[in-house]
Amino acid sequence: MPKKGNILVVDDEEVMRDVLESLISADGYRVDLAKTGEEGLARLSDRTYDVVLLDVSMPGIGGLRTLEEILRVDREAVVIMITAYATFETAIAAWQLGAFNCIRKPFENEQILKTIAAGISRRRGEEERRILRRTLRQSADRKRIVGSSAAMREVYDLIEQVAPARSTVLITGESGTGKEVVSRAIHFSSPRAESGQFVAVNCSNIPSDLLESELFGHTKGAFTGAIAAKKGLFEVADGGSIFLDEISTIPPETQARLLRVIQEREFTSLGDTHPRRVDVRIIAATNTDLQRAVKSGEFREDLFYRLNVINIHLPPLRNRREDILPLAQHFIRKYNEENGRVITEQLAPEVLRTLESYPWPGNVRELETAIERAVIVARSNEITLDCLREEILNPDLRVSGQPSLAESLTSLDLSRGISFYDEVSRFEIELIRRAMEITGGHQSRAAKLLGMNNTTLNSKIKVYNIRI
Repeated sequence: MPKKGNILVVDDEEVMRDVLESLISADGYRVDLAKTGEEGLARLSDRTYDVVLLDVSMPGIGGLRTLEEILRVDREAVVIMITAYATFETAIAAWQLGAFNCIRKPFENEQILKTIAAGISRRRGEEERRILRRTLRQSADRKRIVGSSAAMREVYDLIEQVAPARSTVLITGESGTGKEVVSRAIHFSSPRAESGQFVAVNCSNIPSDLLESELFGHTKGAFTGAIAAKKGLFEVADGGSIFLDEISTIPPETQARLLRVIQEREFTSLGDTHPRRVDVRIIAATNTDLQRAVKSGEFREDLFYRLNVINIHLPPLRNRREDILPLAQHFIRKYNEENGRVITEQLAPEVLRTLESYPWPGNVRELETAIERAVIVARSNEITLDCLREEILNPDLRVSGQPSLAESLTSLDLSRGISFYDEVSRFEIELIRRAMEITGGHQSRAAKLLGMNNTTLNSKIKVYNIRI
């Protein structure tokens, strides 16, 4: 096959097709011919072309309509319009639609070849930039998945295998193991990174009566308060991927609608009667045993099997302790950059032993917050034992001189009566005060340490009248 590229000529005049074929093929290109716009579109559905030479005036759908259809399928297509009626209006219309250039008949052979070469150059440049953008995104996202343990190498291999596919993926593992990070890696390692968005949805954070509206959208007046039509997240993710975290929490009626989206690739917005087709890859995640939920009747069996086509299980951090050091070093680099610190990534042996001996019930997320705190409170350029939270140094010790929650419950004198809500409030106030002390009064960082969003923390500070 010639190295210079593939050219498609679409022209209803046989003589013109023959002339262009002889000229272009003699210059080293592979040339295909079509005599109508419809035939040209059929050719484009079978093969990718670097440049399309398209006559404006043809029977059938015509050149400008064909141009629209070509660019609808391939936004980066290089289309050169050829016309015997190159009026100013025709040229402007073609350029506005997205044509690369417009050439008038009769043309100079050198003009055609130079324009094709320029089109090829732009096409190749766009492809190189697209590949570079994808490589950078993949590299950036893969860097967020840290670990060299055998278990994580298996996860990397699975991501590479399943990324190009269309099948649904179910990611399982304890809370904090990095399920969303893996889902992003799958999306950004796939062709969908170029064609659509990655949309993440935490199903447990959306009230059940609003979940369907969020996922599938609604029309104006579909329910009380629907003052305007709203696009659903499945429509937003069309062409890309949607990540449904905490999938076990969705109610039965939403499970049924989700099953239809997977089976039929279509959904109907609330209040609408016309289904909409979508091309969305579904990646779901859960930290619960879905098979047990199926047996108990809490989760649909047919939906479980539709989701569980490809399963990626993330092991807890305590089962891959060899990843603790590289993870800690990764987070030191991250929070050095965010906070303007220069903490060394080399951990003292006693610090590393302590980190590796702690069970990390909150997994990677807990390790990240622990390292963030250590980077912030370190008095020198290294993390020492006194930078770590007391429960990491010894999980059995009380935190900050206060009784543990279990000890507090044990020591309560229930005979005199207590207010459950007062005890919970006292515990929350203490946690918030500690977090604000650790972060030097930085509210957004304190919220992150506490595992809540900034709005929630601000609300609690006001309700409890906590003085910062």
